[in-house]
Amino acid sequence: MKHIQVVAAAITRNQKVFATQRGYGEFKDWWEFPGGKIEPGETPEQALKREITEELNTQISVQGAVGTVEYDYPTFHITLHCYWCQVISGNLSLLEAEDACWLNARQIGTVNWLPADRQLLAAIKARLAEK
Repeated sequence: MKHIQVVAAAITRNQKVFATQRGYGEFKDWWEFPGGKIEPGETPEQALKREITEELNTQISVQGAVGTVEYDYPTFHITLHCYWCQVISGNLSLLEAEDACWLNARQIGTVNWLPADRQLLAAIKARLAEK
């Protein structure tokens, strides 16, 4: 089975987290934390900064790990490294995603998350509810 290493950004602001809706591919219309594949020679943090620049035309700071998820999709295995992030500059422009929204702790379960991303929700919800 193919193994893919990916990164995701839990971008937070005002007790909310940013989520994007996929606009393409096998999982079109599912929701996820923005990010993408780690390229050879990149650290997860470098990959995350590059992906957010490419997908959202935004510069971020990476502030620590939310967690790592291992998940078997039908045709591949994913290792998903998720990090807490803050916007440094940019307006989170949707260059690849179909839609996006900010979700608070109560709303986080209201969208159709990709299965791997769904495993991060408890940790993210707890952090959003802390503040």
